[in-house]
Amino acid sequence: MKIIPVFKVRDMRSALVHYTQVLDFVMTDPEDTVDSFVVDLGNGDACFQLTVHEGDYLFGSVANVWVEDVDALFAKYKQRGLDTSGREASPVHQGPINQSWGRREFYVTDADRNTLRFVMRIK
Repeated sequence: MKIIPVFKVRDMRSALVHYTQVLDFVMTDPEDTVDSFVVDLGNGDACFQLTVHEGDYLFGSVANVWVEDVDALFAKYKQRGLDTSGREASPVHQGPINQSWGRREFYVTDADRNTLRFVMRIK
């Protein structure tokens, strides 16, 4: 069994730029295009869908993405242009932090309020 979250987006083209050019995801269905209503994305075992087709109620999904090194990944994303402005009051959006529940995390929220929480266990 596998759960695949669906993120509602307003503009598929700009969402694909964000997820593929900044965050390392790739389109996994060879029939998907930037004009598709639903696009499958993946990176390793992580996968989810973007959609412009769902009703307006779906904005704001959240998914955890387990990774080996959140610090290196955050640095890479920042170098590629990850924009953390507008999130100054949220330390977890500004860079990886150690959480009291034993995880080191940073969050990336797109223009449609969908959030990927990049997570690793504190060693």
